[in-house]
Amino acid sequence: MMWKEYGSTYMEYKCRKRRVWEVLLPLSFYSAFNFNHTLISTIYNIKANLRKRKRKRKRERVMRTVIMKEGTHEGVVKDNGNSDEVSSYNRFSQLLSSKDRDFLLSPTGTQVKVSDLEGKVVGLFFGANWYPPCRGFTQMLVGIYEELKSSVPQQFEIVYVSSDEDLDAFNGFYGTMPWLAIPFSDLETKKALNRKYDVEGIPCLIMLQPDGSKDDATIRDGVELIYRYGIQAYPFSKERLEQLHEQEREKRENQTLTNLLANQHRDYVLGQSGLIQVPIASLVGKTVGLYFSAEWCVPCAKFTPKLISIYHKIKQELSEKGSEEDFEIVLVSHDRDKASFDSYYGTMPWLALPFGDPEIKNLARHFDVQGIPCLVIIGPTGKTITGHGRNLINLYQENAYPFTGEKVLQLEKQLTEEAKGLPRLVRHEGHRHELNLVSDGNGGGPFICCVCDEQGSNWAYQCLECGYEVHPRCVTNAPERDNNVVVGR
Repeated sequence: MMWKEYGSTYMEYKCRKRRVWEVLLPLSFYSAFNFNHTLISTIYNIKANLRKRKRKRKRERVMRTVIMKEGTHEGVVKDNGNSDEVSSYNRFSQLLSSKDRDFLLSPTGTQVKVSDLEGKVVGLFFGANWYPPCRGFTQMLVGIYEELKSSVPQQFEIVYVSSDEDLDAFNGFYGTMPWLAIPFSDLETKKALNRKYDVEGIPCLIMLQPDGSKDDATIRDGVELIYRYGIQAYPFSKERLEQLHEQEREKRENQTLTNLLANQHRDYVLGQSGLIQVPIASLVGKTVGLYFSAEWCVPCAKFTPKLISIYHKIKQELSEKGSEEDFEIVLVSHDRDKASFDSYYGTMPWLALPFGDPEIKNLARHFDVQGIPCLVIIGPTGKTITGHGRNLINLYQENAYPFTGEKVLQLEKQLTEEAKGLPRLVRHEGHRHELNLVSDGNGGGPFICCVCDEQGSNWAYQCLECGYEVHPRCVTNAPERDNNVVVGR
């Protein structure tokens, strides 16, 4: 599956993940609500554990029922060498049939027996026409489905579980799909599937293995796997995912700048104006930032000018020092078309991968890019220093270079020392309450500054009444002081 076709769709999906909502809403929105990543993560983990316990208790109840019935005509089928086949048939029949229906719809309008799914890997696709992300994901899933049907036609199928608002909407949306579907009128079956698999949002893709006796083999994050691995994830089993994870681990261990950026058809990146070819070999030994960005992304439009300024300052400082070190940035574009890429890249002073290059998708997967803008820093040895270059730029500007753990620790200590001289309380123009100086250890944490709309960490001035937070630097130039209360600008 070519990244050129699906790159922006992938990034838009990733930007909807809990950790990177800022791509979808203005940064000031999160300032107002004091967005806390740690709290969101904790709640998410608690809910995941509760769902896991619920499924475990349900399996235990089923097993107790089976044990009580065993030996009667209602009991389970004894193992006669065909238990996997019987299990697969019964499983799909129980999931997808009803007392009045033993078939599924096909795109041609014909009825397909549920029993025809026996022995196949089956994906349950929960979606709806009214939600744009479902429409975007469906386009990509169609490509994956058609590839698999041409290579393993009798081993894979998808069943659409609709949340469309009416029959016309269902018919219109299902008309774009080449797979099977539960009839729109069968509301009870659709509700039961949503309850069974704890579907909390759409699009959602549940992957079922042919062996129905292995409930723990069910893959519940099929959307993520399709975006991340594409057709390589087939047959969507735990064993296959372990293989893919192992391949990624080996690639990280053997990582060099050359094998990250080059391929058999290209050993260069684009220079300024996009017409110059700069050999990748000339970047070896430098600190390199891989800048994942796109013109359509609103936060990118805000961060890119700052990054350009910081880039020039770092280059100038290194030049003035006469240092043998060097710093470079390579744009990894997620623009939707060549015109957008040319327009956006034309504002930048650094290098870039060609538009639509297949390595763009590989890099996003390799570094698990969760949203844009994202700045991954590669050290002179070719190993990854950090995937949080954007945060470090926002926090420390050009002082963040060379972005190493030692440098960050030094900067944090420096901030702690500077905070000792800061007033405990301030008043800031535009806010009616007093602001308290807080840190990670006493009520603070990651935040978005309400003044400059940039990320912050460690020390902040926070309103304990409404959650308003600002960087200390945004209130330091105060014109007057009164009883240790600063009146900010």
